[in-house]
Amino acid sequence: MATEKRGAGQGEPVLRLLGITKRFGQVTANENVSFSLNEGEVIALLGENGAGKTTLMNILFGQYTADEGTVEAFGRPLAPGNPRAALDAGVGMVHQHFTLAGNLTVWENIVLGTQRLSERSLSPRAAKDKIRALSGKFHLIVDPDAKVGSLTVGERQRVEILKALYRDARVLILDEPTAVLTPQETDALFATLREAIALGLSIVFISHKLHEVMDISHRVLVLRHGKLVAERTTSETSREELATLMVGGEVRAPEFPAMPAGPALLSLKSIFTDKLFDLDLELCAGQITGLAGVSGNGQGALSDLISGMSTPLSGEMTVAGQTPKSWSPRAAIAMGIGRIPEDRHKTGTIADFDLTENAILETYPEGFSRRGWMDWARAHAHTEHLIETYDVRCPGPEARIRLLSGGNMQKLILGRVLEESPKIILANQPVRGLDIGAVNYVHSRLAAAREAGAAVLLISEDLDEIMKLSDRIHVISEGRLSPAFGRGEMSAAELGKWMAGEGFAHAV
Repeated sequence: MATEKRGAGQGEPVLRLLGITKRFGQVTANENVSFSLNEGEVIALLGENGAGKTTLMNILFGQYTADEGTVEAFGRPLAPGNPRAALDAGVGMVHQHFTLAGNLTVWENIVLGTQRLSERSLSPRAAKDKIRALSGKFHLIVDPDAKVGSLTVGERQRVEILKALYRDARVLILDEPTAVLTPQETDALFATLREAIALGLSIVFISHKLHEVMDISHRVLVLRHGKLVAERTTSETSREELATLMVGGEVRAPEFPAMPAGPALLSLKSIFTDKLFDLDLELCAGQITGLAGVSGNGQGALSDLISGMSTPLSGEMTVAGQTPKSWSPRAAIAMGIGRIPEDRHKTGTIADFDLTENAILETYPEGFSRRGWMDWARAHAHTEHLIETYDVRCPGPEARIRLLSGGNMQKLILGRVLEESPKIILANQPVRGLDIGAVNYVHSRLAAAREAGAAVLLISEDLDEIMKLSDRIHVISEGRLSPAFGRGEMSAAELGKWMAGEGFAHAV
């Protein structure tokens, strides 16, 4: 498989970017970037959060217009700022965050926008037949009549790819395609991509996961501060070299020695909700408790419960020795619980608010208002402190947060939480979509909070992350929680059996 991969990609150039420069005010997102992509080739585009990768791809796909430079597809210039021209030329893009309508069916989402209103009505049968043919050809199995809102994350990813293939895409841009996939879903996606590459599809693959880059790509391009600083043949480089090229220096992962348990700061006993069953959990001061599990097995329900978004049907909850009289997000914050949410777009930020407004969302009534009036000077100063302390790369506190890269949004959320010195930190997928430098930074901040006496619940689908950081580990499967395992007590394979539900069967 690896030999096939590295021998491919020697066809004619299907894409050329020449001297691309893009500025947003005083910020230069891309500076004089040039590269080409060959038929049947996978180029990986690497760079730190905010390095300009997504901006460059949005220029290629026509969603942004470059200030300087040109784009060519299959030997012809692409009209700038025109996604329709890119689609007509055979260029498709699967965005990091899905652009699907949950209330429509799979086939309706796929054909949406493929015809002008003045054209004759599309035949649903013909559309479904084409979708089924593409599904079979590329092993992207999904029911055309299923409502998208009922699909798993992996199935939605297939729909996004089918949208591009339905439009006869010959070049596919994948922006962080595995950021929300489980390892099993990632393996299935890569198997699909290899088959598509063998049929001549060319791919630009954006990812922060270096093992994936080494697995799927033929060449690697590295962006730093908007400039193309390196190009490597994948077979002739290593993860270590790529990490160094990304950040401009040696990357050393911090060490996380195990810590003894302090007093329990949060205790759940015999908790039942509609998705959690007889759950017992203690979060102790000075420890990171890891929660491993396949997506959709109750992690979200537990996160909602701890953060005050939901209440239990039965059971007992105590926070710092107190039983809350009522439970809500405001009550959780007041009792010292800080929340790093799983979805930074949907539940972590408000897209059209600026950085200052987002930075004070959870604390403005007490910390940034006087007699009912907002103290904006203090709020701006606080936001500037977060930007500097947590290395949030942005135009300034007044910028709309939707203009930031996902990693820089995450760093602002991290600062918003940690600057309040919470007693309990709920960290739900805290490094999803982050580059290696940002991952190490987030991990070190969580470890520092632990050493300062906080109790941290780390929810992650990355077993390596769980095993590296956690002092104790639980596995959740179908709403049931395993016993606590100390660091080093269980191998990844043994934890995987619990994730699959096997351990629970033996424990009964």
